[in-house]
Amino acid sequence: MMLKTLLMIASLLGWARCQESQQSMTPEEKTVIRDQIVEMFDHAYGSYMKYAYPADELMPLSCRGRVRGQEPNRGDIDDSLGKFSLTLIDTLDTLVVLNKLDEFEDAVRKTVSDVRLDNDVVVSVFETNIRVLGGLLGAHVMADLLRQRGERMQWYRDELLHMAKELGHRLLPAFNTTSGLPYPKVNLRYGVLNPLSRTGTESDTCTACAGTMILEFAALSRLSGESVFEANARKALDVLWERRQRGSDLVGTVINIHNEEWVRRDSGVGAGIDSYYEYLMKAYILLGDNVFLERFNIHYSAIMKYISQPPLLLNVHMHNPTVSVRSWMDSLLAFFPGLQVLRGDLKPAIETHEMLYQVTKQHKFLPEAFTTEFRVHWGQHLLRPEFAESTYYLYKATGDPYYLRVGQSIVEKLNAYARVPCGFAAVQDVRTGTHEDRMDSFFLAEMFKYLYLLFSEKSELPIDIDDYIFTTEAHLLPVSLSTTKPPCQGNNTETVPVSQEEDLFTHSCPSMETLFPNNPSFAKTIRDGYKYLTGVGRAFHPLPIREIELPLHDNGLEPAEFLRSMGISLTPLNEVITRGTGSPKEHKGVYRVKFVAEVSQTSEEEEVVPHVVQLISPPFLGRTVLTAGPAKFGMDLTKQEHGVKGSIVKASPYTACGPVDNAAELKGHIALALRGDCMFAAKARRLQEAGAIGVIFLDHREGSNSEETPLFQMVGDGDSTEDITLPLVFLFSREGAVLTAALEEHHNVDVLLLPKERQLGHDKTEKPVGMNIKLRLAEEGELEEGASRGPTLEFILEKEEVLLKVEDEEELRGQQQFCTKAAEDDRTELCSEGSSPTPNSDSEPDTNP
Repeated sequence: MMLKTLLMIASLLGWARCQESQQSMTPEEKTVIRDQIVEMFDHAYGSYMKYAYPADELMPLSCRGRVRGQEPNRGDIDDSLGKFSLTLIDTLDTLVVLNKLDEFEDAVRKTVSDVRLDNDVVVSVFETNIRVLGGLLGAHVMADLLRQRGERMQWYRDELLHMAKELGHRLLPAFNTTSGLPYPKVNLRYGVLNPLSRTGTESDTCTACAGTMILEFAALSRLSGESVFEANARKALDVLWERRQRGSDLVGTVINIHNEEWVRRDSGVGAGIDSYYEYLMKAYILLGDNVFLERFNIHYSAIMKYISQPPLLLNVHMHNPTVSVRSWMDSLLAFFPGLQVLRGDLKPAIETHEMLYQVTKQHKFLPEAFTTEFRVHWGQHLLRPEFAESTYYLYKATGDPYYLRVGQSIVEKLNAYARVPCGFAAVQDVRTGTHEDRMDSFFLAEMFKYLYLLFSEKSELPIDIDDYIFTTEAHLLPVSLSTTKPPCQGNNTETVPVSQEEDLFTHSCPSMETLFPNNPSFAKTIRDGYKYLTGVGRAFHPLPIREIELPLHDNGLEPAEFLRSMGISLTPLNEVITRGTGSPKEHKGVYRVKFVAEVSQTSEEEEVVPHVVQLISPPFLGRTVLTAGPAKFGMDLTKQEHGVKGSIVKASPYTACGPVDNAAELKGHIALALRGDCMFAAKARRLQEAGAIGVIFLDHREGSNSEETPLFQMVGDGDSTEDITLPLVFLFSREGAVLTAALEEHHNVDVLLLPKERQLGHDKTEKPVGMNIKLRLAEEGELEEGASRGPTLEFILEKEEVLLKVEDEEELRGQQQFCTKAAEDDRTELCSEGSSPTPNSDSEPDTNP
């Protein structure tokens, strides 16, 4: 017995070592993967320099550069492009991290000699700050470090810092508001309020847009000695803090920059808010100012109380945070586990990261948005780096090789599903795998940086990575700024202390020994609870029937009927034999609710009713039909018998995100509006107020079409949309191009908006005609008294066969159908039209019965 027990223990230990070896990774394996990442970077960066430079971005499918104004307008996406070689600047400090120092020096020379920052272009203040200003500052810090080492960059004279200061001054006009919150856009040459600026009419900005300036602007102030940048960034943060909802300590998603009122009150940690929280924590790390940590901790407590529902992170209403406002999450929240690692809150970080990993296993990449059931909500994947970022932070915090395997899967999927001959292409829809002709600059700035660092030891890097803080674009700023470059006079934020519950890590860094003493497998024990969250890798097992008791009165069964309408069956307890005892429970008037609705295999998406935009004016006359997607709000076209008809007019501005300039033209017409810049509901409200009778939204994603991309239903903005009564449909880019081309050529184009099944000229399915047939047995030749001759249906029963004959004296004379079947076979077979009758001399049909 003792020997058997020892053998069992030995086998278990062997199994445990085997499991551990499957997760662990040798130094040789890490080197191979790291070299693979470098090769992938060379392919992406080399393709940009070969096919796109000096353009802002690479179009990897077309193998050319994307130059603003020379390609179809994509709406707000193009606001990142300023004709300043965006991808080159965004990639500069990545070259240093990957130890490509010769390439870095060459790229800095190109930046200094070729890039101009005074272009007459309207750009996003947020994107230009994090990508270009951050890129210039990170590259300056790296160039200055290399120069001080004396090995290279000896020619460098702070040119990148001078460029950063010039760009900072070109962004400052955006802060010229009464509130201190910046305009969302600025013209690099003319500012905001100049008549030539073509901007300055915007009234709203997102919380992240206003709250993600402090790292770059403070670094610029401390490196240049000009306090104005840090002072403006601090003022914007002060406003957002003061406008938080005092009851919940949450902020909304969109705020008015003039009156400081919230425009969208949904609160989460994803798109629209994400980097606001990130920059509060990182501003404390970079600048050493306690006010930012205090604010972050208060916000973080609110997030964990209302938004975090492990492993989910759900948007709630800032004024009523117990109510979730939507049933889906966006991929940008994938950064949050990394931020939780910085906070020291590892358990929820591990839980949410594992959920995200399971979603990537199911869909290959993180969809741009996915439901709480982990189905695709928006199928696009833009090669976003946030999941890789959190993977890196969790590996550094735990040392768990599991996260190396996660990183390896990211590398493999990028190579398998996103790599193309001229770089890496975004995925238009993870369900179909189709590509989109874009490779955003953040792919080179962030993705390769985090992946390379994940598989590198500190000794293998050209810099001490612990001396730097990552901006939201993964640019490197030295944490020494708080001591070597003191704050400029007059830009400290005053704060009133706010009482809060403190925990172990409110004012200190996390310690693994404190968190999980003598437990190296703690991360695995947390992950295991979410291993089969999405159902991938696990056989389907029906849920057992669960039972609860409800006190429902015998004579008052309205609640029971209500539950039945929800698919829940009820059975009186005295009719149920208790499982395991065999005895019934006697509780008169108490019913047992049996939850028999088990998990079933359902379609990936809820059913979307296809709509159409049908061109009905000459020369189209209904022959041109464009497949469209519906909206979950506005007029329900399925209930309009004849659809909605009208002539189309382009909205001005085309995105309909500002005051409508051509309301007189739109009145009584169907508006065309481009997707982007703001929510569908906001566009619809403005166009409805302008007098439009319907709206056709056009996709700004180049090349999208209804054949390759599944239709979706447009959703509202989280608030009530009952005020919107217009019919709304959505056309993908290719179908939209047909419509706009028709408008340009013919100027007056009438369209019909309606469900696809009701389009004009559509063959309607014939409804089956029913009839009552009276049968009676009669002698051959006998006719029922009073029966008139006319169409007859006659069954003639013979001994050897069954014959069916249908006649009409005028229309059916001579037309016959026969079905012959051997008598011993009881089944009757239908014969197709035109089948030959079986010859039989004994039963030849009479043409005149």
